[in-house]
Amino acid sequence: MTWLRKNLVVVAGLLTLAYMILPNIVVMVFSFNKPNGRFNYAWQQFSLDAWKNPCGVADMCESLTLSLQLAAWATLGSVLLGTMIAFALVRYRFRARGAINSLIFLPMAMPEVVMAASLLTLFLNMGIQLGFWTVLIAHIMFCLSFVVTAVKARVMSMDPRLEEAARDLYAGPAQTFLRVTLPIAAPGIAAGGLLAFALSFDDFIITNFNAGSTVTFPMFVWGSAQRGTPVQINVIGTAMFVLAVLIVVAGQIITNRRKKTATA
Repeated sequence: MTWLRKNLVVVAGLLTLAYMILPNIVVMVFSFNKPNGRFNYAWQQFSLDAWKNPCGVADMCESLTLSLQLAAWATLGSVLLGTMIAFALVRYRFRARGAINSLIFLPMAMPEVVMAASLLTLFLNMGIQLGFWTVLIAHIMFCLSFVVTAVKARVMSMDPRLEEAARDLYAGPAQTFLRVTLPIAAPGIAAGGLLAFALSFDDFIITNFNAGSTVTFPMFVWGSAQRGTPVQINVIGTAMFVLAVLIVVAGQIITNRRKKTATA
């Protein structure tokens, strides 16, 4: 009991981590399964067939490509807009700044189904045909809040004296921003971008309302679940999980090396 009290926080953290990773482990294991029927819910036998032919299911890779394109453009749009908004809210004083600061968090607090229905109503009233562009607009809108939050936290922690020192050394506004401000804010921008990409790629509710005949990967998975669950879905899920882990690990290694270089 004494050991447990001393290490309670560590044990709780490890249990929470295991709880979070367990679904990903199940997906990974069942990506090597060869089910007897249409549903990949019970382990039958080990097989690499799905990994050898990940696009063996009709229209799956097309929907995956579409989701990746949407996520990439939504990330780019939300990062550009979110970074500018974050700098404006932190660095400048203007009328309605407090109100805008509060409104930014509405998409995070609002239920997705409410936002999805509202956007659908807006697009229909404007006579806009549902499809790729309506989904992209919707994704940028709900990703924007998360990017602003991540970048704003980073900008608030920045030391303005570094930029003042750059200006004292005759650096122009563009040089100061590119060589001082942007590198310091880069971790927050990168975090916001990764979060936006994950949210856009994974979204189903808002996409389902505003996609029209467009089918993204989450919509394909939902539709497939009604008829069967191809093993290739687990393959794509495993690949995305491994890629995300590699990006995080690479980022951590780069950060640690920079810290060692700075202290050396």
